[in-house]
Amino acid sequence: MIAMCGLVCNDCIAFIATQKDDDKLREKVVAAWSTEEEPLRLEDVDCDGCTARKRLHSFCQVCEVRKCGLQRDIENCAYCNEFPCGKLEKLWRGFRTVSAEEAKANLVEIRRRNSVIR
Repeated sequence: MIAMCGLVCNDCIAFIATQKDDDKLREKVVAAWSTEEEPLRLEDVDCDGCTARKRLHSFCQVCEVRKCGLQRDIENCAYCNEFPCGKLEKLWRGFRTVSAEEAKANLVEIRRRNSVIR
């Protein structure tokens, strides 16, 4: 499952912790992802993936890229005519625990495979 921004949800420790209902993994996410400005709690970690409507990580709940993709009713940003946009590039610049280049490469590959590129 590829998130709107190109992250692989299935590889995300928050997604894995939710699917396994594993509080020890949730604690690792809280420790790794919390900041003074944005402290996390265990319940903030629950996530069924970017396009989920039920359980969604606290960061993803407020993600402008996710909101935009849902409004456009697209699977992820690879299917957007405005790819890559300023919102997406701003989000990638803020990634702390994953590679923005990897996320971008995932979306570029989806575009290539699906002949989305015009």
